[in-house]
Amino acid sequence: MDANSRSIVSAQTGPHADLETLVRRHAAHPFRKPVTAYNQQAFDAAMALWRAQGAVPLILDTGCGVGWSTLKLAELYPDHFVLGIDQSIDRLNRGKPLPLPANAAFVRADLVDFWRLLLQAGVKPARQYLLYPNPWPKIGHLARRWQGHAVFPTIVALGGVIELRTNWKIYAEEWALALELLSGKAVEVQAFVPAGEPLTPFERKYLASGHALWRVETLL
Repeated sequence: MDANSRSIVSAQTGPHADLETLVRRHAAHPFRKPVTAYNQQAFDAAMALWRAQGAVPLILDTGCGVGWSTLKLAELYPDHFVLGIDQSIDRLNRGKPLPLPANAAFVRADLVDFWRLLLQAGVKPARQYLLYPNPWPKIGHLARRWQGHAVFPTIVALGGVIELRTNWKIYAEEWALALELLSGKAVEVQAFVPAGEPLTPFERKYLASGHALWRVETLL
C-alpha cells in the first residue's frame, strides 16, 4: 500500500470549545429520529445470526469498511461473534475471503439506527470498535464527529470495552473528554503502534506514511 496519506489539517488546536455543551445537550434530549425500515430489517437479520451462535459475547466493528478488521477481530476473539457494520455495500463486498469465519458476519446498515436498535433491544456488546472514523477536521464539523453527534450517548449507554483509534490526536482527545462527561470516569489518550498486523487498511497506510496513531480504550 502506498505511503501517501496526507496529514490531517485543521484550524483546531485542541478539543472543540463547544464539545461539552453539545454532549450535555444530547444527553439531556434523547435522539428521536425514526428508524428506517431497511435498518430495522438489517438489525433483525444480524441479531438472528448472532443468536444462532448461542450465548456468545458480541463484538461490534462499527464503520468496518472493507472488513479487514472484522476478520482479524474474529481471529483474535474466536469465542465471540463479530458484526462488521458499514453503510456501503461496495466496501462490504470488496476483496474478502469466502466463506467467512463462522463467528463473523457483515451488515449493511446506518450506524445511527443500528446503535439505537441495539439499545432498545437491551443488547450489551462485550466490545465496540471505532477504527479511524472520518475526522471531519473543520471547526464547523463538530456535530459530524461521533463524539459530537446526537447518537453519542447511545454508544456510551451500550457499554462494554470501547476502543477508538485515530490518526488525529484532537479527535482522540475530544472522544476521551466526551466519554468522561457521560461516564464520570477518567479516560486516557494513548499514543500507540500496533503490536502485530494493522487492523485496517487505513492503519497500515497511516503507519507507512509516518503518522502518529492514537488510541482510547475504555471499559464502561
